[in-house]
Amino acid sequence: MYNTSLRIVNDTSEAEDIMQESFLDAFRRLDSYSGEGSFGSWLKRIVINNSLDAIRKNKESVSIEEGSLDFPEIVDENREEELHYKVAEVKEAITKLPEEYRIVLSLFLLEGYDHEEISEILNISNNTSRTRFVRAKQKVLQIMKENKYMNSFNYN
Repeated sequence: MYNTSLRIVNDTSEAEDIMQESFLDAFRRLDSYSGEGSFGSWLKRIVINNSLDAIRKNKESVSIEEGSLDFPEIVDENREEELHYKVAEVKEAITKLPEEYRIVLSLFLLEGYDHEEISEILNISNNTSRTRFVRAKQKVLQIMKENKYMNSFNYN
């Protein structure tokens, strides 16, 4: 739950505050839990909603943690070093995405929500969710290409 909030708000103390508020909210609204679905998913929805509310208030960036990305284990040390470089490059590119793209990308790829669930969470259409996801992927690739081009001029 904490990592979910942290990926959305990109601030450790803010994520901690959101966690406290989310648990208090869950306790206050315990009678509204219908028993439909798991308690964990109900609580996670509260955490996501509180995180999105904080983002709307603060307009802060979304971050994706390196530990949240699953990559196959690589034995070759050179390839492993290259993979760490690429993970850092992808993370950097994602942080440069517009907020609406970062949120959809994070909810879809890292939290495992489908576009229908994302559209309900963000109060957008299913097609808007899909469009933002596709555009986010394209923008990440574009940013990475631009960074590679700019780094080719770096003689350090």
